Amino acid sequence: MGNKTFTMIKPDAFANGHSGAIIDQITKAGFRLVAMKLTWLTPEKAGKFYEVHKERPFYGELCEFMSSGPIIAAILEKENAVEDFRNLIGATNPANAAEGTIRKRFAESIGRNAIHGSDSDENASIEGAFFFSGLEWC
Repeated sequence: MGNKTFTMIKPDAFANGHSGAIIDQITKAGFRLVAMKLTWLTPEKAGKFYEVHKERPFYGELCEFMSSGPIIAAILEKENAVEDFRNLIGATNPANAAEGTIRKRFAESIGRNAIHGSDSDENASIEGAFFFSGLEWC
């Protein structure tokens, strides 16, 4: 199990002013911010990031949403980072997310679910490298 993971605060949470509260919840859960940046994905860049979902029916809508406003991309560090972060953010569908999780608190719907979290150590490395170059990933 790795000690780093990748996250993105999505356009819905950013637009609704939840970024600070989300970052606060992340750091209070023991994660250390290794890298963070505010950016705005183009539709092309969103498409590249979510290329794994290209054949799924929601792909176009997802790319449109993710390029609709600013996002905050970050690399986080903590022992057992991926699993612990997935537990912190909660289920993709906020209706199924546990009380106190980020998605339960801040998500609007399954499609506008406030935050992304890598689902494996391998994807954390790939996703982190997509946004941050020159960082040592171990």
